[in-house]
Amino acid sequence: MAFKSFFGRGRDEAPTPSIEEPDDVGAADDLDIVTEPEVAPQRTWQDRAELVLPTGASTGSKRAAALYAESAADDLPTHFASAVGAMLTDANGFQYYDCTMALGAVALGYAEPRVTQAVIEAAQQGNVAGLSNWREVEVAERLCAMIPCAERAQLLKSGAEAVSAAIRLARAYTGREHIIACGYFGWHDWASNAPGVPASTKALVTRVPFDDIAALEAAVTNAGTALAAIVLEPVVERAPSQAWLERARALCDASGSILVFDELKTGFRVAPGGYQEVCRVTPDLAAFGKAMANGYPLAAVVGREAIMNAARDSWISSTLASESTALAAALAVFDWHDEADICATLADTGREMRAAVERGMAASGITGVSIHGLDQMWMMQWSDPLHESRFIAEAMREGVLFKRGAYNYSAIAHDESVILEIERAASAAFVSLREDNQA
Repeated sequence: MAFKSFFGRGRDEAPTPSIEEPDDVGAADDLDIVTEPEVAPQRTWQDRAELVLPTGASTGSKRAAALYAESAADDLPTHFASAVGAMLTDANGFQYYDCTMALGAVALGYAEPRVTQAVIEAAQQGNVAGLSNWREVEVAERLCAMIPCAERAQLLKSGAEAVSAAIRLARAYTGREHIIACGYFGWHDWASNAPGVPASTKALVTRVPFDDIAALEAAVTNAGTALAAIVLEPVVERAPSQAWLERARALCDASGSILVFDELKTGFRVAPGGYQEVCRVTPDLAAFGKAMANGYPLAAVVGREAIMNAARDSWISSTLASESTALAAALAVFDWHDEADICATLADTGREMRAAVERGMAASGITGVSIHGLDQMWMMQWSDPLHESRFIAEAMREGVLFKRGAYNYSAIAHDESVILEIERAASAAFVSLREDNQA
């Protein structure tokens, strides 16, 4: 179960900053000072977050409601203090093995020593300047050597930026505006139906179901000569049919539109060059990020030279795109992939992780849950969302963080001892859930 690494603090106590004693503790104003929320010991980090962050967390998937849903309770952590290997230490000193690996951004393990050393060395030399860092060139060269579609590369900081850049390039190159999309591409206007997005922007995007060739063909026909690009996540909870990807390629070729793959989850996890390396269907453009820099903020749009060169006529730029620490992290990750078959190890490890959870399911006799996806990125699917939330909470109390409603990811740091802990925690959570349902 979760255990403390720091002595002297209870689970519900948030670390409190020190303040100077007021000159007159009897004054009303001074009493107001000492009872401010940030120094009141009964307030948790989540309490404080809710007062200053509009949604409680800057990353949507890290909001308490996203982590735990209705089962969220005071004993479930929302903030971490350190992350090393596969282990998180929360803000109160309790430790947990992590199966989410920062939403797939970490494949080697948290604070991996070689990556960390490369980052430190880059930081010591100054991480930004009025010139591009030399590592930008080397990262781009190595991406072009590893990724099938990559003849040119442009670096950015987030996955949403990279896919949006691909859409900008496709529109600039074709002179067209309509997009056909399948998958999740972040929060930017072109990809979102959220309040605040203009209706005219939403009208330029047609959504199609995953792996549905007929729907894709119909959308292409309806878009006609306005079609700029088809953008796909090549894997959405499961591998696609080969025919789906090949048909997307053929439709783009016939219509003069651009095929874009979002490889943010699959790149440097399923294969260094992404799913295109596995399926041998080569898109015109692709977006990479996440595991590419083992959790440091770096993304890239890569693709055919002629299309990428449309950036010269359009405008795609980010002040910190060539910031050196993330580039150094990426180069260290590339070295790992040159020296070992990291993606094969991730597949083997993921297979063991999901098998451990399946053993817990079988031993507990629980029903209403199944496991799907690739070994490197697998997920539990529940027939009852309430049962899922209760399982996530109970597993967390047993010392393991699973992802609710999305992928769990393998990492090199998930060694045999960690997998045993994953099985133990999952088994205990399944049993607790089954017993609650029988009560």
